[in-house]
Amino acid sequence: MIILLQTYNDYTWLAPYGYGIILLVFLAYLFRLFENLYGSTFNKPLFRHYLVYKKLSSSQLKALKKDFAFYGMLTKKQQNQFQHRISSFINEKEFIGRDGLQVTERMKVLISAIACMLSFGRKNYNYRLINYILVYPKEFYSKINDAYHKGEFNPKGKALVLSWKDFEHGYQITNDNRNLGIHEFMHAMQLEAKHGNDGDSNRFEKLFQKILKQLTKPALKDKLISTRYFRDYAFTNQYEFMAVIAEYFIESPKEFRSLFPELYGYTKTLLNFNFVNY
Repeated sequence: MIILLQTYNDYTWLAPYGYGIILLVFLAYLFRLFENLYGSTFNKPLFRHYLVYKKLSSSQLKALKKDFAFYGMLTKKQQNQFQHRISSFINEKEFIGRDGLQVTERMKVLISAIACMLSFGRKNYNYRLINYILVYPKEFYSKINDAYHKGEFNPKGKALVLSWKDFEHGYQITNDNRNLGIHEFMHAMQLEAKHGNDGDSNRFEKLFQKILKQLTKPALKDKLISTRYFRDYAFTNQYEFMAVIAEYFIESPKEFRSLFPELYGYTKTLLNFNFVNY
C-alpha cells in the first residue's frame, strides 16, 4: 500500500491534465506488476503478440519461404507473427557489408530470421544491444583479441559481426549442431537479459541461473563427460555453454531431449520455445 501511495504521489504533477491520465498511469503500473508476477510464476511472458502485424515484401517473403525451413513449419498465425518480427528487426538494424561484400535483401532476411527464431518465444525479441550487423565474406580479423573470427558480439560498439560464409553454412546444414547465427545472437540475448530490468529479462536470467545450477550436480557432470555430446568449446565458460546448447537445442532437439531431458526442459522454458517439434 505504501508503494502504491508513493507511486500515486509521484504522478500528482499530472493533475492539471486530469485525473483520467493519472488513473491510466496507475493502471499501467498495476499491469506491469501483474505481468512480472505472471512471468515469474509461469516462466513465460504474459503476452508476445500484437494487434497489427507488419508484412514482409514479396521478395523478402519469397526468400524466407525458400531458404528458411522453420517458417514453413509454423501455423498461419505464427507465420504472421514471425513476419512481423523479421520486418521490425530489419527496419531497426543497420546492415553493413565489409571487405567489399554487398548485403543483399536475402542476407538481411536470413540473418533476421535466425535472430527472430531464437527469440520467437520471448516478449523481448529485437536485441536492444545491437544496432549494427556487420557482414564479412568470410573469417575476419578482430582487434578484440588479435585473432581471426567467424563471428562476434561487440556490446560496446552495439554490433554483431558475422562471416557470411560461416553463417550460411550454419543454417543450411541443420544436423551438425553448429549454427553461427544462433551462437552469436544468444550471446547478445544473454547480456541484454543480464542488464535488463523488465520482467522478460528477469525471467530469462532466473532460468539461466537454474541451468548453471544443474551443472553442479555430480550426476549431470559425469554424464556430460562420459557422453561428450556437447563439443568441448561449450565448457569454455558459462556464456559459451549457453550459446552452444542453444545450437544443439535448435538443431537436434530429439537427441538433446533424449540424452539430457532436464537440461533440455530448462532450455525450452528459458526460450519459451513451444513451436513445431520442440
